[in-house]
Parts: sequence; C-alpha cells; structure tokens
Amino acid sequence: MSQTALVTGATEGIGRATAFALGRAGYRVAAVARTEAKIRQLVAHLKEEGIEAAGAAADVGQPDQVTPAVDQLTRTLGELQVLVNNAGILIAKPFEELTLEDWDTTMATNVRSLYLMTRAVLPAMRRRRSGTIVNVASLAGRNGFIGGTAYTASKHAVLGFSRSLMLETRKENIRVITILPGSVATDLLRDQPMLKSDPNKILRPEDVADSILHSIQLPERALVSELDVRPTNP
Repeated sequence: MSQTALVTGATEGIGRATAFALGRAGYRVAAVARTEAKIRQLVAHLKEEGIEAAGAAADVGQPDQVTPAVDQLTRTLGELQVLVNNAGILIAKPFEELTLEDWDTTMATNVRSLYLMTRAVLPAMRRRRSGTIVNVASLAGRNGFIGGTAYTASKHAVLGFSRSLMLETRKENIRVITILPGSVATDLLRDQPMLKSDPNKILRPEDVADSILHSIQLPERALVSELDVRPTNP
C-alpha cells in the first residue's frame, strides 16, 4: 500500500523536486505552500505524471493555517507517514541592515514552522508507532557566513530541534532525519547579492531531493540522523 508524504515549501526549489521524487517513487504527495495558484499548478503537474496528489495553501508559520491544512490533506490522502519540513527563507544582509521584521520572518518560516508542522503530524505517528520526519536544514546549521546572522541562527536551531526530537521519538520507531545541503541552485540563492556561486558547480534541487528519498527508503531499522550534502567541486 502506498504511503502519504507531506512536503512544505513544495512549489519551489528543493520542495518541488522532493514532491516529484516522492511521487515517482510511489508516494501519495501532500503539498503545502503559501500561494494557492502555485499549489494548484504543482498538483496538476504531479497528476499529469500519474502521481496521486493534493495541495493546501498555508503559511506554515501560522498555527491557524497549519492545522486546517494538515486536516484537509489527511482527509484527502490518508494518514501521513512522512513529513518533509522544507519551507525556508534566506535573507542575507550585513547585521546592521537586518531589520527586526527580517529576523522575525526568518525565525517564523525556518523554525516556528518546524514546531507547528511537527506538532500537527507527530501525534498520529506516535499512535501508529511509525513515521519519518525529514527536516531540511543547511550546512549553515554547522557553519557561519558573512551576512547570515539570521539564517545561520535559524538553521542551527533546526539542527538542535532535530537532534533532540530524534532522541525522543526513536524508541517509538519514528525516525527524524536532518538533511544539511550546501549551496543549491535555486531562486533562494540566486536572489542574494551577498552570496556568489557558480550555478553550474553547486548542487541542484534534484540532488537534495534524491538524498531525502534515499534516506527515507532505508529499512525502518536504519536511521540516517544527519546527512551533509555538499557540491563535489564548487
């Protein structure tokens, strides 16, 4: 019987690539992102490939939007066996130019959403004593970079959250996997004037999506708790 996987930030970059990778591997795909039109388009494209899919528009940093979205998708596709917390934002600025709004937006999208989505999905996994949660962090969760005070702080938080939750849930056969990609050729990176990289040498979203899929598809007795995914020759 096929399983259902929910992906946040599903309409762009790593999230979109992950939605297709999971769908092609036989998962039913539940997609969440902020923009209704983009969600509808993604679901249509998934269905064109014969993938069973449904979507919900929601800001995953807002509790009043998270619960209805998860409930809607669960009713449509069934209970969630996999959650991929991928939604993220990168605001790279010198510290003195970083506004409080920039800081709060970063923390809401990158950290608060992790708490809210996991809180919505984990109880059912615990009842079944089965499930996998994938948190997409970044190598910035281990290292700093110029202009990255907010982003790096948020991704360190993702790593700390994931390490603690992994220890808490593993005895219940629930796996928590943290994926830490290096530079990925997405709009998130291309739109950052402080961050320069050769798009032909860094990772592509599909590379990260494949890493997520392989980690999930390991035997249930095997847990990759943290996986660094780096460009081979940036």
